[in-house]
Amino acid sequence: MRVIVTGGAGFIGSHVVDALVARGDEVHVLDNLATGSRENVAPAAMLHEGDIRTDAGRLFDKVQPELCVHLAAQADVSTSVQRPDYDAEVNVLGTVRILEAARAHDAQVVFSSTGGAIYGECDGPAAEAAPRRPLSPYGIAKLAAEEYLAGWNRLYGTGHVALRFANVYGPRQSASLEGGVVAIFLERMAAGQPTAIYGDGGQTRDFVYVGDVAEAVLAAVRHAGGVFNIGTGVEISVSELHAACRRATGSADLPSRGPAREGDVVRSVIDPTLAATALGWHARTSLDDGLALTWAAAQD
Repeated sequence: MRVIVTGGAGFIGSHVVDALVARGDEVHVLDNLATGSRENVAPAAMLHEGDIRTDAGRLFDKVQPELCVHLAAQADVSTSVQRPDYDAEVNVLGTVRILEAARAHDAQVVFSSTGGAIYGECDGPAAEAAPRRPLSPYGIAKLAAEEYLAGWNRLYGTGHVALRFANVYGPRQSASLEGGVVAIFLERMAAGQPTAIYGDGGQTRDFVYVGDVAEAVLAAVRHAGGVFNIGTGVEISVSELHAACRRATGSADLPSRGPAREGDVVRSVIDPTLAATALGWHARTSLDDGLALTWAAAQD
């Protein structure tokens, strides 16, 4: 297939590009390199430096793609709180621009949404029909973008798919970006620097390996449309995660403790059952195996 991957120079996007290249697709990357890196892009893919808000239409006209994997986003929650207009401009308006560019070429869109930021506090693994209670402008914008995908499916008979990712981790994740707790722990342990857990360490998250996420994207291609959770369905506390990172790195250093962060979600986990039944996808990589792969990649 001819594929455009927005945000394909970033953490998740570059792994999706690798997976598409590996199966023989012609892959074009649209990325403004605000957080992505040229070095992340597979040599077989073509990088087009540009912005989804202004450059999508021209690139779609040039490439005439059959598929767009839309991963470009303003993904920092703090930025969304400080600049909600900018967050909406990128995550909502930018998505509308992608949808319209795709409609002009009958291309399917597979969109990266978010589980944790959309569901808010969970009382158990949240299924797709669970109450959606975003606690940040970022979550609100992602939910709005999902509604645009669903609306375009109704209006134009398209088969666009939204994938609600859990907490994704793996090689190429930056410790400076939102949700990078695994990268933070591993980077600090590699440097022999102290690590910290904020609050009692009992906050839980659903950690899913980036290679499994890339496989989920491929599984969504040519599906008739809809919303699917992409996670493990397993809750891991921050304290348990830290212990697992110590096992992966061989570090014996215990973390310091700090005050709980204001607004930090206590419990976040998603139910991936629908993705298993409808897409034939499930997470295959255990946390220990994923951390070992991430640690090994960091040593290269």
